[in-house]
Amino acid sequence: MGETVTAPASGNLYHLFESRFPADRTRRFLTLEDGPRQGVYYTYADIDAVSARFANVLVAMGVKPGDRVAVQVEKSAENVMLFLAVLRAGAVYLPLNTAYRRGEIAYFLEDAGPALVVCRPEDEAEMRELAAAAGVPQVATLGVAADGSLAEAGLEQPTTFATVPREKDDLAAILYTSGTTGRSKGAMMTHWNLGSNLLTLHDCWGFRPDDVLLHALPVFHTHGLFVGLGTVLLAGGSLLFLSRFDADAVLRLLPAATLMMGVPTFYTRLLAHPAFGRAQAATMRLFISGSAPLLADTHRAFQERTGHAILERYGMTEACMITSNPLEGDRIPGTVGFPLPGVELRVVGEDGAVLGPEETGVIEIRGPNLFKGYWNRPDKTAEEMRPDGFFITGDVGKVDARGYVHIVGRAKDLIISGGFNVYPKEVETVLDALPGVVESAVFGLPHPDLGEAVAAVVQKHPGQDGLTEAAVIAAVKAELAGFKVPKRVWFVPELPRNTMGKVQKALLRDTHRSTFAPPTPGSPAGA
Repeated sequence: MGETVTAPASGNLYHLFESRFPADRTRRFLTLEDGPRQGVYYTYADIDAVSARFANVLVAMGVKPGDRVAVQVEKSAENVMLFLAVLRAGAVYLPLNTAYRRGEIAYFLEDAGPALVVCRPEDEAEMRELAAAAGVPQVATLGVAADGSLAEAGLEQPTTFATVPREKDDLAAILYTSGTTGRSKGAMMTHWNLGSNLLTLHDCWGFRPDDVLLHALPVFHTHGLFVGLGTVLLAGGSLLFLSRFDADAVLRLLPAATLMMGVPTFYTRLLAHPAFGRAQAATMRLFISGSAPLLADTHRAFQERTGHAILERYGMTEACMITSNPLEGDRIPGTVGFPLPGVELRVVGEDGAVLGPEETGVIEIRGPNLFKGYWNRPDKTAEEMRPDGFFITGDVGKVDARGYVHIVGRAKDLIISGGFNVYPKEVETVLDALPGVVESAVFGLPHPDLGEAVAAVVQKHPGQDGLTEAAVIAAVKAELAGFKVPKRVWFVPELPRNTMGKVQKALLRDTHRSTFAPPTPGSPAGA
């Protein structure tokens, strides 16, 4: 403890981070634990120097305060430094999932109108083509080996940079999310949306300077980028940085860590590892889960195996973190805890009336963490905001008599697979365009590893015997990111519909609900 905290120089999120850096800047911030640079580490002094180099490059390339910088690169230390450099330059960070394909990227570039897009070196030719079509003036590259044009240009730049002052209400990032219909929407997050939430999480989760976070999450969404990195920066702590989750690597590193954040899939895979137990978790003070519902059975099994009760929380792109189970107190399986300090949460019925304890309805929220709105979509912003400033999350839930929040479903027909959001309409659009397909219905099914698996039922034209499950999956895989591709596809003569003609997805979901269920004891494998 005992670190001196200075007041931030402005509302810029980087200034907030910098005000909490340890006095000893030689302290380690990030150590690479896999990949071509395994063993390389960065200190707090390196944060300042490397992000300054990158900020100088951004300015030299014409990036101005308020400009968007789109980034689709693999997870690396330089990726983190680029994020911080964008903040320092006063620009707006736009992370893109590394699994996005050509058509998806084209839309994001056209919609956001970035001044610069940074991609993997191997994607440069295609990205330049997409950037030219979208009117993006600059393209740079950044690789996992600290290579690429951005890294090379950075070596020629000074290690100092005067961080651009920003107001708390200025944009810091745009993260694309979506509903169940139409194109993705860019959620605009301000410096204070993020900063206020991170300060709250820092306190609620008891972060300390000696904390070591095992970081195996991606850094293109809220969980890994803001929550994982931001809380550690505010604590002056350190990161053990894995490019992706690998159970063997996690087991190797856990004895050197004090915290881990993960999606439920991380915990199911650890439980499936025969070597995982109390010994590996002995140094840990906290396991945190989010981005998808954690099954109560997983929570209980993990506690029995390790003695640790996973802390489950609830968040979303538009608000970062909303609720959390307590650090001290009962972490109840199947709940996401209490609203965070400063966050207001209510449950409303179909008539908009606020419901009481144990009554189920749609969750609405309000607080300093709530986004500024959707980029260039005032219509969608107005549609999802109440006049009193509450945001309609689309999640169905209740608050129990003790004040714990329960998420019981989603009003929006969203699938969360392995912690990633999948929007059925986007997958259905690809399926419906396939030769021989009349119409499709995409939905999520319970999955022991992913939480939910994407599945599809397809109505095909008569005589289309060549349209097989394998062919359909291959076709979707060519168009969309892998996590959006259906794990199973079934064919039917007609899709079931109600009297209004709407496809009855609930019926399809119930029909195939046990598809991915593990076999019950005593039943034949695969039964």
